[in-house]
Amino acid sequence: MTKEPGIRISNLIKDYGGLRAVDGISFQVEEGELVGLIGPNGCGKTTTFNCISGMLDITSGQVEVLGHDVTGMRPDQIQAFGLTRTFQHTWLWPEMTVIENLLVPPRRQFAPNPLLALLRPRSRRAEKLRVIDAYSVLELLEISHVAHNLARDLSGGQSKLVDIGRALMSSPRFLLLDEPVAGVAGPLAERIFQNLNSLTSDKGLGMLVIEHNMDFILHRDVDRIIVMDSGRVLMEGTPDEIRGSRDVVEAYLGNREVPE
Repeated sequence: MTKEPGIRISNLIKDYGGLRAVDGISFQVEEGELVGLIGPNGCGKTTTFNCISGMLDITSGQVEVLGHDVTGMRPDQIQAFGLTRTFQHTWLWPEMTVIENLLVPPRRQFAPNPLLALLRPRSRRAEKLRVIDAYSVLELLEISHVAHNLARDLSGGQSKLVDIGRALMSSPRFLLLDEPVAGVAGPLAERIFQNLNSLTSDKGLGMLVIEHNMDFILHRDVDRIIVMDSGRVLMEGTPDEIRGSRDVVEAYLGNREVPE
């Protein structure tokens, strides 16, 4: 059975005045796939994320999310279709605890009137279930021990993990993750990627992951890797195909060899 494309990008262009940051790229990622997006600094990876998620208006082209044309839509409208993203630099609420940060994103929370919410048993039960889900997410990410710490007191790696947790709490069908393991120690980063891979295989979640560490992403169990250079898609392929590409070596590593 053919999988439904999670995102489809068609001839996407983004200009900043006279600078073309994204130059006519096209690709798609299906639900249930874990795909890496790599490339040298300044090649347009984060700009592409910002265009997909509605953070930036595109110059031309089309963005489809889970079968919906979302070109020109606001981020909240796109998120309502089931796409959630994280950022390279985490935007946690510093004066809230970790568990409180996770309890904010879930969609369709009953809150038109706080007094009515208190009087409705169904809303109280739903709130209890959200708390259970939040602790389950923290357990998955192996940071349940900081559940009641203030976000301002977290390490950089812990902040990254909480940001991933918030994304998972919104019940996404597709995730855009911008360097999700940056600042996370090696063994934990490996386990995080194993857990992300489990989410794609067990729950059919689609993921597009920016990773600056080429050596790391090439040795993870990802379905495909998209390589960008100078605002364009240079190559798509499996990790083995990317490692064997001379074009990728020249664009990404200069004269150095791709790690085996």
